[in-house]
Amino acid sequence: MRQQAKATILALTTVLIWSTVASAFKLSLRLLTVQELLLYSSACSVVVLGLVIAAQGRLRQLAHISGRDVWLSAGLGFLNPFAYYCVLFQAYDLLPAQEAQPLNYTWAITLSLLSVPLLKQPLRLIDLCALAVSYSGVYVISTRGDLWSLEFSNPLGVGLALGSTIIWALYWILNTRDALDPACRLFLNFIFGTLFVGAALALTQGFSVPPLKGLLGALYVGALEMGITFVLWSMALKLSQSAAQVSIFIYLSPFLSLVFIHFLVGETILPSTFVGLILIVIGIGGQQAARLLRAG
Repeated sequence: MRQQAKATILALTTVLIWSTVASAFKLSLRLLTVQELLLYSSACSVVVLGLVIAAQGRLRQLAHISGRDVWLSAGLGFLNPFAYYCVLFQAYDLLPAQEAQPLNYTWAITLSLLSVPLLKQPLRLIDLCALAVSYSGVYVISTRGDLWSLEFSNPLGVGLALGSTIIWALYWILNTRDALDPACRLFLNFIFGTLFVGAALALTQGFSVPPLKGLLGALYVGALEMGITFVLWSMALKLSQSAAQVSIFIYLSPFLSLVFIHFLVGETILPSTFVGLILIVIGIGGQQAARLLRAG
């Protein structure tokens, strides 16, 4: 099989998995609290990433990391998975999955905005247009199509979903100049993140035996959304002739996610959700296309 064909299969597999996680979040949160879901899923991710690193022969790198790297992973682990998923899961707990998922998808726009002050990147006209189009989609989804009401369906949930994009964007900006192997860094981050959420759970609601279905949902999230997809996507990028040839498949994910949300979670997909999501994708896609043209 040709390298590009393998890259395409890996990319599509990753996108398919990503498309199921919104449903997994929502279904798991019916049985677990936010902190319980994060604890079990992040702990599972630590195991999965550790096995991946061991299989790739990278465990030796962890024996030679500096104290600075340990502290950096502690800080990054506080951002992701601890803070990011605490905020995101709380948004899913308050909002229908069909609203939380596309709102969180705007992280790419948030990343471009934060890159202006933090990475000193210029804000171009296309970025402003992308911002306007994407956030008009956010408004459509948040008001459920009642554009003149000026009332959000759930202001706190919407704020948390958008707030999660800030945490995610900050996390990736801080990773831009990281010299440590990405898989090793992610493994260390999740170790610290698991410790943080474990401490938070112990200090608040305490530990209890989770229901089996809830635990299985958390293991699904940890093994796939937080673990395997990172490996599959990295392999797809390495095998592909260019990142653009596989990155285009990312835009399938939010639409496929609505299908899973409808059939697995049981939500009736509102027309406003679909329209808003199209606007968000147009904004993000137009911005990325303009950058590729400039690079070319």
